[in-house]
Amino acid sequence: MRSDRDKINDEVRKEAGFIDTLKESMRRVIVGQEYLLDRLLVGLLANGHLLVESVPGLAKTLSITTLAKSIDAKFQRIQFTPDLLPADILGTLIYNAREGSFEVKKGPIFANIVLADEVNRSPGKVQAALLEAMQERQVTIGDTSYRLEEPFLVMATQNPIDQEGTYPLPEAQIDRFMLKVNITYPTETEETQVITRMGHVGKEIDINSVVSPKDILRVRELVNGVYIDEKVKEYIINIVFTTRFPGKYGLKDLEPLVQVGASPRASIALVVASKAYAFMKGRGFVSPQDVKDIGIDVLRHRVIRSYEAEAEEVTTEDIVKKIFSKVDIP
Repeated sequence: MRSDRDKINDEVRKEAGFIDTLKESMRRVIVGQEYLLDRLLVGLLANGHLLVESVPGLAKTLSITTLAKSIDAKFQRIQFTPDLLPADILGTLIYNAREGSFEVKKGPIFANIVLADEVNRSPGKVQAALLEAMQERQVTIGDTSYRLEEPFLVMATQNPIDQEGTYPLPEAQIDRFMLKVNITYPTETEETQVITRMGHVGKEIDINSVVSPKDILRVRELVNGVYIDEKVKEYIINIVFTTRFPGKYGLKDLEPLVQVGASPRASIALVVASKAYAFMKGRGFVSPQDVKDIGIDVLRHRVIRSYEAEAEEVTTEDIVKKIFSKVDIP
């Protein structure tokens, strides 16, 4: 008799072409940036959101708009500015003098894929309005709550260099993002391809939808069924607990460098993201390597370093990488 693990593995292999088709469509426009494209798809399949940090001009907006076109999804871009109001994102009630009643005008958050550009340019109340919608998957206007249409993905961006006039996201809000992605410059070869492909005035590459939002929801059910062994779960727990109590897990040198470790939300995100990553690799089970590959993105924004770490210029990424290198792999 075949095991449930074998069955889910066969189902995932049958659906493996789904990811290849989607990535091939996106590569018609995007050169390189495989790391960002993979994380966008992990977020989409795992029902999570992304916080992307990079200098301007690295195809963040182009990547997510291309994804939206490839899945025939409604896309909205919100430019965060200091004078932005929560109602500019969520919507508001408008009085209709003719009817003598209020009408709901929904904001740009009512889309499948939302780009929150330079999210740290707006004050905390605006950030909170966005993050509430991300967490609850609903928006309240007046005294009525409206569910957001699935799939729903938010990619927020921030510039790590220009911090003047910004409102940094509090740690509790950053924790709502499943992944934090840091992207860097393309290689010389990739940038040569970029200028060859994009160096034309007024010429855009047409993108046809290759999958539908319903396909995304269907595949999510399959991702939920991806098998994760108890030993791999234990590995995830050990990783997360080491961020909280490094000395207890044999990393006493990290104790003065970590102020606050990852929350239980990190453990959940690491399981779900690892399942999505395994699915993208065409497997119906999670391997420890899947956890390592996606784990940096899940944890880099959830570990708060101490003042001592800042003084020694040790980043949270350095801390997380050391934890992954020291914790025993099952």
